Amino acid sequence: MSMNRRRLSQIVLISVITAVLILSSVVWGASSDDSFEKIRAAGVIRIGVDDAFPPMEYRDEKGNLIGFDVDLANEIGRRLGVDIVWVPTAWDGVILALQSGKFDMIQSALTITDERAEKIDFSPPYIYGAQIIVVKQDTKDINTLSDLKGKVVGTQLGSTGEVAVRKFGGFKDLKLYATYPEAFTDLAIGRIRALVVDEFVGRYFITKQAGTYRVLEESLAEESVGIGFRKGDDSFREAVCEAVDSIKADGTYGEISRKWFGVDVSK
Repeated sequence: MSMNRRRLSQIVLISVITAVLILSSVVWGASSDDSFEKIRAAGVIRIGVDDAFPPMEYRDEKGNLIGFDVDLANEIGRRLGVDIVWVPTAWDGVILALQSGKFDMIQSALTITDERAEKIDFSPPYIYGAQIIVVKQDTKDINTLSDLKGKVVGTQLGSTGEVAVRKFGGFKDLKLYATYPEAFTDLAIGRIRALVVDEFVGRYFITKQAGTYRVLEESLAEESVGIGFRKGDDSFREAVCEAVDSIKADGTYGEISRKWFGVDVSK
């Protein structure tokens, strides 16, 4: 065999091997992500949740879990043909709990951040909010962000509110709470002077206790909220995202939104 023919044969052989490897990797990649197939086989989506986060998710007087996220997730489950099981979890450990397999996804007003996106995957934002500052109605010396300096401020442990208030700095002390209802109790009795809180929760408490609290005009951070998934659970993530898109497209999202917020927050 001549040198040119030998070289041509080698090139052809290498090309064939490369093509086989590429094809194998594509097939293996397609079959390796069986996350949605596992969900369908189990017949259930387990969702990590902070169950004291009204009006997104919280317990009614009978102990039932209700809220905006609850209604939305139940509709997702209905469209995917599976049941929903809620797994209450301490918020400061919710990412690790997802990674370790305690549940399949997080749907609990989870703010999309770069730090979290390094650890888990997100759906596109399905709602937008902010970190607001709540004080008692009769508080006279806190009217702007700069007035927080030298004050005792509270927020939820492990929340984006904690990140925002630490970045702002200048406060006398920062008290961290497992749940926002605990923080509101301390705000009411004066243990903290201001509370940095997710907008949905803050405005819910304010409407429930008219005349007790007020919100500063300035906010600490605007946020995009998404559903969190384990890295690599691509087919499951895509199925949930398609379900959310269909819920928005046919007006069901708007109905759920108006039920909890009085307006369609998708617009």
